[in-house]
Amino acid sequence: MVNASSASRPIVDNIAGATGPDLAAPVPDVATPLLAWFRQEARDLPWRRPGFPAWGTLVSEIMLQQTQVARVIPRLEAWLTRWPTPADLAAAPPADAVRAWDRLGYPRRALALHAAATAIASEHGNVVPRDVDALLALPGVGDYTARAVAVFAYGDRHPVVDVNVRRVLARSVLGQGEPGPAKAKQDLPLMESVLPADRDDAAATNAAVMELGALVCVARAPACYACPIADRCAWRAAGYPEHDGPRAPRQAKFTGSDRQVRGLIMAELRASDVPVARSEIEPVWADAEQRDRALASLLRDGLAVGDDASGYRLPEA
Repeated sequence: MVNASSASRPIVDNIAGATGPDLAAPVPDVATPLLAWFRQEARDLPWRRPGFPAWGTLVSEIMLQQTQVARVIPRLEAWLTRWPTPADLAAAPPADAVRAWDRLGYPRRALALHAAATAIASEHGNVVPRDVDALLALPGVGDYTARAVAVFAYGDRHPVVDVNVRRVLARSVLGQGEPGPAKAKQDLPLMESVLPADRDDAAATNAAVMELGALVCVARAPACYACPIADRCAWRAAGYPEHDGPRAPRQAKFTGSDRQVRGLIMAELRASDVPVARSEIEPVWADAEQRDRALASLLRDGLAVGDDASGYRLPEA
């Protein structure tokens, strides 16, 4: 049950740089209707099922960074079948992790996950740590991922904020159509202000706000008719005013970008069990300057090793 004390609480009045409505005004109770909606409408996702391991939660959270759920699910299931514990992954060469990552994008995440698995196996007895600071000390784990693991794997009470959460809170609580650039000093206290006191309800509310932002309160054409908190949404009550503040940076286009060229080179390296000669890399992209820049960045990131004399390959150690 939602604790009665969460029905109307003030937003903390020291949110740095916040603008808009009076931040000391009571926050509407969004948790109660959101929890009822979430229990009925939540998607059946692997990481939400009872008994899903903390290691699986960590893997899923890293895979889900800037990658669609539908693409993550089959890769996650294959990953956990192959490496059911951190030690299993740590025992494999990094190249195996990069190959298994396949086309999820941002393959540096695969190397970071391998490094995190190595640290968990050697420093934490093969158990994903529960403490947020211990999670933050793992390679490749940032504030969002650390909090998400502590909340969704272990049920601890923390605010968890991603882009969907920021959009829902900006609209429903602050009356703004867009959240603007991320600000931890504003975003975390704002999410904290809507969390119920009960630990289980708080964890479910974190998930429910994310789900609402992913399915209903989307960036373009939000489905307000289907929103369980439409009757208490500050943005709707204000008549959907246009956003006139700073905007969050837009992601650069993929087509023609260095990211695309990096991906094409990585595909060549993943497909080969022997070093790939530069002459075999050259056909993947016509612009030699951009191709060389992309290859150099892969070498800097540790996703490729080698040189023109020995050829290029995925990292083996």
